[in-house]
Amino acid sequence: MNFLYPGFLFALFTVAIPIIIHLFNFRKFKKVYFSNVAFLKEIKEQTSSQERLKNLLILLSRILAILFLVLAFAKPYIPNQQKIDTSKGNVVSIYIDNSYSMDAVNKEGSLLDEAKRKAKEIAKVFEINDRFQILTNDFEGKHQRLLNADEFILAVDEVKISSASRKLNQVLDRQQAIFKGTANRFVYVISDYQKGFAGQDLIKTDPNTNISLVKLAGNDLPNVAVDSVWLLSPVHQANTTEKLVVQLKNYGNEDAKNISVKLDINNQQKAVSSFNIAAGQKALDTLSYSGLALGWQKGVIGIKDFPLTFDDQLNFSFKVSKEQKVLAINGSQSGKYIRALFGADPYFNLTEMPEANINYSALQDYSLVVLNELNSPSSGLAQELKTYVANGGSLIIFPDLNANLQLYSSFLTALNLPAVAELNNTPLKVNAIELKNPLFKDVFETLPQNLDLPQVNRYFSYAERSRSNKENLLVLPANKLFFSKFTNEKGEIFLSATGLAAEDSNFAKHAIFVPLLYKIAFASVRAQPIYYLTTQDQDVELEKTTIGANQSIKLVADDFEIIPEIRQTNGKTLLYTADQVKRAGFYDVKKSDSTLSVMAFNNNRAESDMHFDDQKQLEKLFAQKQVTFLDPKSDNLSTSITTKNNGTELWKLCLILSLVFIAIEILLIRFYHTQTYKNS
Repeated sequence: MNFLYPGFLFALFTVAIPIIIHLFNFRKFKKVYFSNVAFLKEIKEQTSSQERLKNLLILLSRILAILFLVLAFAKPYIPNQQKIDTSKGNVVSIYIDNSYSMDAVNKEGSLLDEAKRKAKEIAKVFEINDRFQILTNDFEGKHQRLLNADEFILAVDEVKISSASRKLNQVLDRQQAIFKGTANRFVYVISDYQKGFAGQDLIKTDPNTNISLVKLAGNDLPNVAVDSVWLLSPVHQANTTEKLVVQLKNYGNEDAKNISVKLDINNQQKAVSSFNIAAGQKALDTLSYSGLALGWQKGVIGIKDFPLTFDDQLNFSFKVSKEQKVLAINGSQSGKYIRALFGADPYFNLTEMPEANINYSALQDYSLVVLNELNSPSSGLAQELKTYVANGGSLIIFPDLNANLQLYSSFLTALNLPAVAELNNTPLKVNAIELKNPLFKDVFETLPQNLDLPQVNRYFSYAERSRSNKENLLVLPANKLFFSKFTNEKGEIFLSATGLAAEDSNFAKHAIFVPLLYKIAFASVRAQPIYYLTTQDQDVELEKTTIGANQSIKLVADDFEIIPEIRQTNGKTLLYTADQVKRAGFYDVKKSDSTLSVMAFNNNRAESDMHFDDQKQLEKLFAQKQVTFLDPKSDNLSTSITTKNNGTELWKLCLILSLVFIAIEILLIRFYHTQTYKNS
């Protein structure tokens, strides 16, 4: 057994105090009168032996109480069986949580300031030649090198609150990656352990690494955040009325009332609303806006909520376009119905190609492709269309009922669609419509009792099987396909059982035809996400952009500029920003002097929940791991670390034993009664 503070052992001389008291104990005698003195000697001898035993027991209790109290202050410990070899040197990785939750204040100041103080205190435990790594949520490259003690202290002083948020698994993996060679390995994680930080995933630890967790005391705080927003229409046209849905979340334990919400677009207020949100719940509202010009729009949803404000705004961006490109590939028919439909609206830019002369390289330029009664669809076209749909394109197929059935079957199966079973010439009427599908939303003001549906004279019967990616929109009797949607990776294919010729059906002239195809066309727009999250390793999607030999694409803000990695895929250009975007706001994507896009970035809402894991939850998570929990409330954290590194602490046992012997002394004095007698 060794002692952390052996100097306290000099206090063992205080054991002499109860011994001196025992030796010079001046006892008080009580006079007792006896009629017969003959019995006095026998009684006196008996009580004297009892008195001596009681005094000796009290003396022993006092000595042991003082002994164990002195030992408790000397901090005894049993050295580890696998004692750390200090000759190897030490490598110490200290993680300081600098997320938004660490900006909260307790009686020690801000949690971040307390974490920085604890990090410095830990560093002082180690030797001057030991090496240190400082790690924060930013995962910066400069933190991947080892520092000496003085450099580490300076690096700690530079740590500031960051919008980045990490999981404990990520932190431990990053810390353990720094260790190389035979040096002793120490890991310290200083955090408030906000809900979600430790997570429920299996925590991976290295048995050769000494891992210690320091949990700071965070206070649960009420908080309402702008959780998310989405646009109800993928198509945005100038000077039209549009709607968006905003979602707020109350992370607090009490109901939030009359939370005012404001919508600004291009620094102009467009709508206001008010929310009442139950504790721990979400609330939705729909806001309308209008009066938008062509070009990129910068929208902001904002609330006022204290004390946490980092999640009170949500930025989003979208583009108001002057046109939408639609491609019609026509067979032997003239394609007059498709031409009449999309050619009548100036918003649609319709391009027509004959079946015999298709420009495959241009397919990705169109959001919607319509196959209008192709007579001999080729396998090459099927492969190109399959790639087009996989990249997010939308395809409508109106078959030519006079074509070769086997040829059409091969074409359809190449697109993962059902093969043609037979051609039916029995007139039928569509008997069902899936009104719950979003394509039919707002098509009918009121639903009539006897809805008039298309009449069909000739149609293909398909060899249908149970398909999870299929959704019937219009159905013939016996649940036969008339017009259905098939989801294929990122895109959609709409398959009709009949063509648009008047002798085949009245579908092209029916009232349902125009709104159905318009809705499909609007839904086919491949819009980029309206916002991204900061500090995320993610790809940013652009429309297909050609980059010259001496050109580059940049992400630009007021005082920020990066050149992201560029990757070209079918139909789009991807920008990889890694985690370089750390601040919420709007960023222009520029090629030379032209603006290709406007990107909106927001802080991660993972930090919005101001609830924290307690010690028992963390101990349960690490139940099977060799992990130590250090108490940050300890007056001397460095002492606890030194003791941990050297062996098993015994001071608590000594303190308990000291209290036990004090209690024994009290019991002896109170309940061990003897009397002494003196002759008078």
